[in-house]
Amino acid sequence: MTTHTIHPHHDHAHGEERACMSRRSFLLAGGALVTLAALPGSAAAAALKALKVDYPAVKIGKLSALKKGMPLEFAYPYPDVSNMLVKLGVEAGSGVGEGNDIVAFNQQCPHMGGPLQGTYKDKHQALGPCPLHLTTFDLTRHGMVISGHSTESLPQIVLEVRGDDIYAVGVQGLIYGYSSNLAGRRA
Repeated sequence: MTTHTIHPHHDHAHGEERACMSRRSFLLAGGALVTLAALPGSAAAAALKALKVDYPAVKIGKLSALKKGMPLEFAYPYPDVSNMLVKLGVEAGSGVGEGNDIVAFNQQCPHMGGPLQGTYKDKHQALGPCPLHLTTFDLTRHGMVISGHSTESLPQIVLEVRGDDIYAVGVQGLIYGYSSNLAGRRA
C-alpha cells in the first residue's frame, strides 16, 4: 500500500505555511478507506448486505405455464403488494428454473412509489420507466437502476422451485411505503 504525505503549502494571505493534502492524495486515501471498509468480515461490509426477510412460502405459479417475456402478476407478502413473475430467457441474479432466468420483483418504484405495472420491456429485460421520474430497472441484475432518480434497486421476491411449482419465500429489499418488511406496518 502506498503512503501519502501531507505537503506544506504557503498561505500567502497570512504569510505562514500550513499542512495540506493534495487532491490526488485525498482521492487515493478515500478510495483506500472505502476498499478496506468493504472487505469481508469488517463491520462496514456487514452493513452493505441486502435486507432479506423470509415469509411463509406462497405458491405463485408453475414452471410449465410460464412463457418467455409474459409477466404474471401476484400479491406477496401482503394482499396489497403487487409483484410480477417473469421468465426472462437469459440468466438473471437470483433467478430460478433450468436457465436461472425466472425472477420476481415488486412493481412499485422504490423512489416515490410510482406504479410499474405494464412497463416490462422484454427486449431489454427491464421494468420501467416509472411514470413519476422515469427510473428504469434491470431485472437481470437484481433490479438495479439503469437510469432515473431512484437510488435503490427494486425489491426482489425470493423464489423457490418445488417440482413444477414456483413459490415466493421472501423479499430482498424494502417494499415502498413500509418502514420495515416485518409485521406489515406501513410507514
